[in-house]
This record gives sequence, structure tokens and C-alpha cells, in this order.
Amino acid sequence: QVQLVESGGGLVQAGGSLRLSCAVSGSGFIIETMAWYRQAPGKQREVVASITRSGTTNYQDSVRGRFTISRDNAKNMVYLQMNSLKPEDTAVYYCNADAKTLGRIIYHNYWGQGTQVTVSS
Repeated sequence: QVQLVESGGGLVQAGGSLRLSCAVSGSGFIIETMAWYRQAPGKQREVVASITRSGTTNYQDSVRGRFTISRDNAKNMVYLQMNSLKPEDTAVYYCNADAKTLGRIIYHNYWGQGTQVTVSS
């Protein structure tokens, strides 16, 4: 079983910064693509940024240039550095991971419980 635990959310003023972390625990798997999603009240969950195991990144247009996703494969961690935050970035942020079972071509997708990010104007 794979578990994802996010941390680092909070309240920040517009223009400020936050760094989210996501720790992946469990055994018998290798983590492939990891991503951060967010869901604002009354809106659908949307992908913010993703990163492959080899480090290829992709960003939603609204955060490109402000957010940076990174990962530490040895520690099974993924991070989201968020700079120049705007009120419209307010949402619950979720960590997501694609895990491949070791020795088998079986993939499962996992979610963290979410961490609240609130940006005040």
C-alpha cells in the first residue's frame, strides 16, 4: 500500500511564497510520474504541475513561471515551490503519484489527503 502525505500549506498574503511537500511511503513499488493538483471551492480539481521520474516537468499556464515542481527520488518526495502567490491560487492542493509494482507491469494511482493554501489579498 502506498500512502502520500502533504505538508506545507497555510495562509499567506498575495505576493508571498509557500513550499508544499509530499512524502510517499510504502514498499514494493517505484514511483513514476508525480503531480500536484488543486481544487478551489465550487470548481473541479485541476492539475497544477507534474514531473516524471527523469525530471521532465509540465505546468498549467496560470502557474508557469511562478511555481516550480521538483522531486527527490531517493527520498520519495515531491515538492511544489509557489512564488508570487495570488488570491486565485487559493485551493486545497493534492499530491498525486503513479506507482508501478516492482517486478510487474501494474500501475496504481494514489492521492494524498490535501493541504489547504489560502492567499489573502
